Amino acid sequence: MKATEHLTVEDIDRIVEMAWEDRTPFDLIEVQFSLKEKDVIKLMRREMKESSFRMWRKRVNNRRTKHAALRSKEVRRFRSPDQKPVSY
Repeated sequence: MKATEHLTVEDIDRIVEMAWEDRTPFDLIEVQFSLKEKDVIKLMRREMKESSFRMWRKRVNNRRTKHAALRSKEVRRFRSPDQKPVSY
């Protein structure tokens, strides 16, 4: 079974939105939707126009805020105040 088969249209929309957000790490997407970074990349490639996907990949590649391991230890939050609360 593919990692994205269980997702609804609303889930896919939310994942794309979270992937575009600079402050939302891939780790949080994995917690909420059980998708690893490579699965998010595949989903983004499938859901976006090729030029938009290339622009997104260029933007998030090695971005500190998208990868929790690269983040500053001072950044302790996963979401902006406007984002819905995370339910584990």
